[in-house]
Amino acid sequence: MQQVSTADDGDTIAVWLKAEREATLKGLYREKGRLRLQPANPQMQLIYTNADNVDIQGKVICIIRQLE
Repeated sequence: MQQVSTADDGDTIAVWLKAEREATLKGLYREKGRLRLQPANPQMQLIYTNADNVDIQGKVICIIRQLE
């Protein structure tokens, strides 16, 4: 994770959702008039919100997976 306050479309980011008072880790996609926060897990619900509701805390720069 790298601490940043901005991100590009497709980046996986940690965000603070102000109205919900919660943090989440999702893919960022800008759409007309809103943001789509897309989970990597298809069983999780995606989030649509406006940019004013989001504080970007950081972005994922590396994923390490252990396969057994």
